[in-house]
Amino acid sequence: MERNHRVKWAGELRFVGTSGSGHSTVIDGDRKTGLSPMELLLLGTGGCACIDVVMILKKGRQKVIDVWVDIGGERREEMPRYYTHVEMHFVVKGISIKENRVERAIALAMEKYCSASAQLAALAEIKTSYEIIEAETP
Repeated sequence: MERNHRVKWAGELRFVGTSGSGHSTVIDGDRKTGLSPMELLLLGTGGCACIDVVMILKKGRQKVIDVWVDIGGERREEMPRYYTHVEMHFVVKGISIKENRVERAIALAMEKYCSASAQLAALAEIKTSYEIIEAETP
C-alpha cells in the first residue's frame, strides 16, 4: 500500500491535509479556519456522487448545464459519532433532461460507481431524492 497522502498538525486543532496529487486543504477540529473531518466526509461523498451523475448523464447525451447535491446527516450521540443517516438531494439543471435518466444516473452512482458513498453506506442509511430544473434555451 502506497502512503501518498499526509495530514500535518498546524497548531491548536488545525491540520493541513495534502493529497498525493499535491492539493491541500485545512482540516479544523474547531471549525474556525477549515472544514471538520466529518464535513469533509460528506463533501467527499457528495463530490464523488455528482461526478458520477454528470458523467453518466453526459454519456447518455443529456444536455446538462449544472448539477449539485445538498447533503446532510445525523450522527450517533455516543462515540464514535459516525453518521447513521444521510440524505442527499440532487438537483440537475439542463435542457429537456429525461427523468428516467436522472433516476438511473443517481442509482448507478450510489450503487455501483461512487466509492465514497459505498464506504459511507457501510454504517449509514443513505436516502436520495432529486429534482430537475429546466434551463431556458438560448
